Amino acid sequence: MSDTDTVQSLSDLKDIAGTVVVESTTPAAPVSNAPLREQEIDAQGRAYATGRRKDAVARVWLKPGSGKVTVNGRDQEVYFARPTLRLVINQPFVVGGREDQYDVVATVKGGGLSGQAGAVKHGIAQALSKYEPTLRAAVKAAGFLTRDSRVVERKKYGRAKARKSFQFSKR
Repeated sequence: MSDTDTVQSLSDLKDIAGTVVVESTTPAAPVSNAPLREQEIDAQGRAYATGRRKDAVARVWLKPGSGKVTVNGRDQEVYFARPTLRLVINQPFVVGGREDQYDVVATVKGGGLSGQAGAVKHGIAQALSKYEPTLRAAVKAAGFLTRDSRVVERKKYGRAKARKSFQFSKR
């Protein structure tokens, strides 16, 4: 079929499609399983991230090691005495399957212990995804990379607390 012929039926289109080569303007996607992001480490071979939760802010450094977690210069068993808080901190490692493979050094300011544990967890998850970009999908699917933005509501004027009213007295 030549270029001047008109298409009369779908069978003509099939003939044309068999002979025409369509060139794509966009390059083909790479087939390899290379991560989309690069590894971000400093001169000492550590990954750094900041985690936040409520009023707490945690600065976290992650490096390969034996699984020791140090918070504000103290071991995690001393700083976070409650086992539930230690479970919260180790969740990103459990999801990524990297228990006892990384040492963590964290400094935390502000908030209470629960908020600080959440901030350290957020920081560990971000640092882990920076050190091993292939783990980002698993950590993100678990919801650890999202900052939990819930904070305490401020007290309002004329109220007992943020929303609670004073007791009503009829007389």
